Amino acid sequence: MLQLFFAVAFSAVPLTLYVPPIRSLNLFIETVEQFLRQTTVYTVRAFPRFRLAFSRLFASVIRVPR
Repeated sequence: MLQLFFAVAFSAVPLTLYVPPIRSLNLFIETVEQFLRQTTVYTVRAFPRFRLAFSRLFASVIRVPR
């Protein structure tokens, strides 16, 4: 059991190199939040247009006689 514990522990150590330090995460999270704030403006305006376009497309597909 002790050998299994050490095998798992030493195999997980390299994974810690992929996790950035907390001080780097703050800048990353701030950048993601700014990106989401900027894209929501476009998404809110574009969503009704896409919805209208798809409803017209599906309505014309349904109305085609077979």
